[in-house]
Amino acid sequence: MERLQGSADPSTQERPTGEWVTGDEPMTGPQASYLETLAQRAGEEPPADLTKSQASRAIDDLQKRTQE
Repeated sequence: MERLQGSADPSTQERPTGEWVTGDEPMTGPQASYLETLAQRAGEEPPADLTKSQASRAIDDLQKRTQE
């Protein structure tokens, strides 16, 4: 099977968090735990009561700000 150069497999591409089917559900336990760890590193209070998609964006933001 021939693949076109530069074409990405849609099954491996990440969807924007706003398009997640379960994005409006409460964040998961692992997300909450990781957010707490990242917030501590940033010297901030961890965000609470986020949805899965909000938590994902907060994790991305905190990761960028706490990189060494």
